Amino acid sequence: MLKITFVPPSLPAQGALALTVATGRKLGSFGVKFDRKLGGVISRAMAGSSFKGDKAQTLSIVTPAKTRLARLVLVGIGKPKEAGEGILQQASGAAIAAFCGGKDTKAFFVVDEHEGLRLPGAEAAAHVAFGARLRSYRFDKYRTKLKPDQKPTLKTLAVASKETAAARRVYAALDKVADGVFLARDLVSEPANVLYPETMAARCASLKGTGLKVEILDEKQISKLGMGALLGVAQGSARPPRLVTLSWHGDPAAKDKRPIVFVGKGVTFDTGGISLKPPGGMEEMTTDMAGAAAVIGAMAALAGRKAKANVIGVVGLVENMPGGRAQRPGDIIASMSGQTIEVINTDAEGRLVLADAVWYAQAKLNPRCVIDIATLTGAVVIALGHEYAGLFSNDDILAKQLYEAGEAVEEPLWRFPMKDAFDKSLDSSLADVKNVASGRDAGSIMGAQFIKRFVKKGTPWAHLDIAGVRSVSKDKPTCPKGASAFGVRLFDRFVKEVYESK
Repeated sequence: MLKITFVPPSLPAQGALALTVATGRKLGSFGVKFDRKLGGVISRAMAGSSFKGDKAQTLSIVTPAKTRLARLVLVGIGKPKEAGEGILQQASGAAIAAFCGGKDTKAFFVVDEHEGLRLPGAEAAAHVAFGARLRSYRFDKYRTKLKPDQKPTLKTLAVASKETAAARRVYAALDKVADGVFLARDLVSEPANVLYPETMAARCASLKGTGLKVEILDEKQISKLGMGALLGVAQGSARPPRLVTLSWHGDPAAKDKRPIVFVGKGVTFDTGGISLKPPGGMEEMTTDMAGAAAVIGAMAALAGRKAKANVIGVVGLVENMPGGRAQRPGDIIASMSGQTIEVINTDAEGRLVLADAVWYAQAKLNPRCVIDIATLTGAVVIALGHEYAGLFSNDDILAKQLYEAGEAVEEPLWRFPMKDAFDKSLDSSLADVKNVASGRDAGSIMGAQFIKRFVKKGTPWAHLDIAGVRSVSKDKPTCPKGASAFGVRLFDRFVKEVYESK
């Protein structure tokens, strides 16, 4: 794990140094003095390159003259007045990536004093540290033959700040959010032979030491509740299902004690069931529990930073397999709500899990609002690519709050329409509802419309379809290639801004 410290601004005697530069190759006050001391080395290096100081752009200067530094990394922050927390996180993440390309074990990061910088010093330093930690994530658990150049050498990052004590205070909460992000990334990265409903539930149980109350329901208890939709998905697998609730009661004095409830789809492996998926790319279905992972990571983050809010996470954990006991297309099942469902396609299984989990949240937990998150449809990837998650809601205020939280942490959402004309396509001639509509039109909307059938009137509800953003295919400034943990920071910010700020 990358160790992060906060120190007063100064020039390190040795090691590596990162220095922020604004658009137009503009150095801050520290950078200007340093450049003069070096005889203009920095200015000449910038002039002879394509580096302009744009956000997250880097330029490495190896063993700069007149210093004992191993490396100087210039990192762009764009326009200072626009350099908020996200841009500073990206800047430090980009610097970490540049450092990891060498043999540096220690690095020093200076957030220079640029005129009009959007964030104050302590907050800027804290978010630099946060971005660096997010970028430092690795999942090498199963790689036994890493080459020397594949192993990270950087062990310590010292972030310069004139307000070290204040920076540490701000970072303390962010560090816990990073823990939640790493937990979610770890869960999504695990193979399905290691992570399945029972072992994923056990990972949840291990969080009791954080102050979370964890309750795990087994197959018999789930059956007793009448969760035929969730059980129908699980019945083809030798791995029994689990339903887990993680509760954090951080505001016992709240006038309205009703909790915010996050619900996550946890399909630990999805073959498609009898409606078998094509083999190409099926190995990626180990990540079909990314929604549940986001909920678990968010709950760990909230507990870790002692959020002053009452929040409960619910995750439905199943494996969708084509065994001899698997449900068939054409089967009719009864959900916990009492509504019957005609199963048209067993590969539309996530919405069945959520139907029972969302109903359970309303029937048992008396929520202020319910927000579910799931890798639900391939259709949302066709619509939004890998940049946005789909947002669906029955409540304009809740939708706006989630959208703003996503924008703040750079986990963006795009809202889709919902209306009765879509919903009618899910009517079944044999049951109350069918799990897919005829044809492929509006696939992501149909998935959301199905879940909405299990939302009680008057319950503010939102659905996030993260199928396109569960992972990244190449390194990004604050996320290396692989699991993204999309939703953890969004949920944390939503709770902070909407409920803790009051």
